[in-house]
Amino acid sequence: MEEMSEKFLIRFRCLNLLLLCLVYHSGNTSKPVSGKKGGNVTLTCEHEANNIVHIDLISESGETDVCQDEECSGRVFKEGNCDVVIKNLIFSDAGKYILRIYYNNQTELERLIRTYQLHIHDEITVKIGKPLKLHVLWANADKVETNSSGEWKEVWKKGHGVWSDRMNDTDGNLTIKAFLASDAGSYRVLDSEGEILITVTITESEKQSTEKLDDTEQHKNWIVPVVVCLVILVVLIVISVIIWRRRHRGYEQGRVQENPEPPQELEEL
Repeated sequence: MEEMSEKFLIRFRCLNLLLLCLVYHSGNTSKPVSGKKGGNVTLTCEHEANNIVHIDLISESGETDVCQDEECSGRVFKEGNCDVVIKNLIFSDAGKYILRIYYNNQTELERLIRTYQLHIHDEITVKIGKPLKLHVLWANADKVETNSSGEWKEVWKKGHGVWSDRMNDTDGNLTIKAFLASDAGSYRVLDSEGEILITVTITESEKQSTEKLDDTEQHKNWIVPVVVCLVILVVLIVISVIIWRRRHRGYEQGRVQENPEPPQELEEL
């Protein structure tokens, strides 16, 4: 009995993957959905009937367990009739999804299929000269592009790696060894079909500029008191010299008035 259950489970999973491949390559248009990393996204089923029996959610990594309400411990849960919410988004969530909806149509069990293309975006700031690690090179990533130069340019390709010696890729990370102002911009990850999986917008940290301004302001604040002290010192020195000269002149005049007659020895001569 257990062997039959295992065989059934294997067949069921194989059918799910086969269905996923058929949907991917059948030309069926996926509904684009987008969410911010760490946030939530809703895959709407657009089916208002209350006679839904079961729903399945399938991605490239396999079938995803869907909790029946938000109180479940998992990140994926059903909302309303058949909408599916994925919360606390991470980059590895990006990609294609198939939502299968089973519902009763009078006496028959019917099935609806909805497909989605989930795009995840994020924004980060980096200090100049610091290494930047982007954890974006997942299994479904085919290439990475950036518009930091004003137009989209490929910086990484599956099977080739990075196109610049300023970057490297290890353990699913695309790393810029030392961030420069020219590296700022958007980086997007695309799958083999050209669908955008992840977009990361990178800006230069304003903290560095603020620190420079603070240093300049502190420099100014240090210079002003020194200049004021020097001016006061010069003024005091000038005043002291003037006072000394006046006193010295008064002293000389006093001596002349005390001895107006020449010495007697000079008179006799």
